[in-house]
Amino acid sequence: MPFHKTVKSSAYFSRYQTKYRRRREGKTDYYARKRLIAQAKNKYNAPKYRMVVRFTNKDIITQIVTAEISGDKVFASAYSHELRAYGINHGLTNWAAAYATGLLLARRVLSKLGLDKQFTGVEEVDGEFTLTEAAEGEDGEERRPFKAFLDVGLARTTTGARVFGAMKGASDGGILIPHSEKRFPGYDIESKELDADTLRNYIFGGHVSEYMELLADDDEERYASQFQKYIDDDVEAESLEELYTEAHAAIREDPFKKHETDAPKKTKEEWKAISKQYRTPKSTKAEKQERVQARIQEILDQE
Repeated sequence: MPFHKTVKSSAYFSRYQTKYRRRREGKTDYYARKRLIAQAKNKYNAPKYRMVVRFTNKDIITQIVTAEISGDKVFASAYSHELRAYGINHGLTNWAAAYATGLLLARRVLSKLGLDKQFTGVEEVDGEFTLTEAAEGEDGEERRPFKAFLDVGLARTTTGARVFGAMKGASDGGILIPHSEKRFPGYDIESKELDADTLRNYIFGGHVSEYMELLADDDEERYASQFQKYIDDDVEAESLEELYTEAHAAIREDPFKKHETDAPKKTKEEWKAISKQYRTPKSTKAEKQERVQARIQEILDQE
């Protein structure tokens, strides 16, 4: 079969339809977004909530978002760097941190809605697959749980992925997120069963402690390099489960707790001075002309 040269005439360009900006930038999967934000017509203007989970190099971002004509509105958010207020200072992007961040988000949302007493979620974490069900309200009537749909963005939904850790945390926190157990670590595709102990191990950082022990035995130099911050703060492999257990309890007690640092707080004047410190002042027209003339003179002198 002969090859033909691709000819893009004016007719081609006049009919070309530009894709959405965020599609051109490779930031949004509009095939998924269209289906995530479409609301049933018989629900009229009821908002449809999404649990948005995004990972950066050093942080985990979780948000409850609803789409409106004017743009997306964030109802509540939680970040893994906020876990420092609950005693988690290391591994802020691992599976256990993802679970804790999802739990923090769920408790914040329910506290804002006044549903935190009715929907407590899973208080004793055992790794079993559960979905939040309706509960009895203060007036004695049945109350449906707050419902959100998982939005993973462009992340690959592989078995054991961290996005499902955040989802599991939010689900155990009392939010209804429709899902199955098929993508949790510990799910066996052949027997089609979930190993709850494996999932619980991930929730409490067991996989991290196992790796710490392995490196400590096999390669002390690499262990000292890779877990330097853990060693500096006297965090040992055996104490990780207790650390996460205490953090989960603290999150449930106060989901809006702020991290207190020893650094002295700066006044507004001090912050202004710092921000102005790095600004490059604009040159006047006379200064620019003077600089040009000085440069011309330098060139003439070299000749």
